[in-house]
Amino acid sequence: MSAGAPGRLPDAFRAGGSSSFTDFLGSHAPDLLPARRTVPSRPVEAPHGTTIVTLTYAGGLLMAGDRRATMGNIIANRDMEKVFAADEFSVVGIAGTAGLAIELVKLFQVELEHYEKIEGTLMSLEGKANRLATMIRGNLGMAMQGLAVVPIFGGFDLDTALGRIFSYDVTGGCYEEHDHHSVGSGSLFARGSMKKRWRPGMSADDAVAVAIEALYDAADDDSATGGPDTTRRIYPTVALVDAEGARFVDEPGVQAAVDAVIAARTGNPGGAR
Repeated sequence: MSAGAPGRLPDAFRAGGSSSFTDFLGSHAPDLLPARRTVPSRPVEAPHGTTIVTLTYAGGLLMAGDRRATMGNIIANRDMEKVFAADEFSVVGIAGTAGLAIELVKLFQVELEHYEKIEGTLMSLEGKANRLATMIRGNLGMAMQGLAVVPIFGGFDLDTALGRIFSYDVTGGCYEEHDHHSVGSGSLFARGSMKKRWRPGMSADDAVAVAIEALYDAADDDSATGGPDTTRRIYPTVALVDAEGARFVDEPGVQAAVDAVIAARTGNPGGAR
């Protein structure tokens, strides 16, 4: 029966190959890869995601992001999701050109799922971090035109039973961070906040409070970072990853942490203790 006959997959889907879905797509349909598209001849103005924070706690990792996307001086989106589960034990947050970043995350999710189906096991956490680095490196042409994607990746390492954080640059450089890190336009202010609040061995609840306050501080000094919007009920996205897997803190839980930060800052905007 020919490959084009009804009910038969094309030969490409039945041939042996690597466990990388990105490599498969590059060989058989390269035009579908974000990095293989025509590079614009001039810089393009597009919505940008901003601040993501991540920190470790006892036995796990937390990642949180604000919800604002900007385009120049305009708020392009007030409730954008920027933190995603990459697989069962890892999460990824996006900063940079929003459209390309979301597409990259979706491809990364498929990449990890494809590997698991082909190999019958989860990829190691370092392996996931390196796969993402390769995908970012493929976007370098777009980055040179101002369409940069700079995610942050983290997860629960099944071998060490610890949370681990990996950051990137636009060339695909991958760097392991320790304790806490942040990316995006408000990252400088968020990082300063976490330096003061983070403690070794803190609980998941304490980590949520530290992350919310770091985003609050970032929004206080960076116009591109969206602070908690209690009127519209728009709160940061908060994900936890530990031995139980990746999961998101529900809205009531995030709202309680936001209310506590706002109450502590009422009459004390600098947060002095």
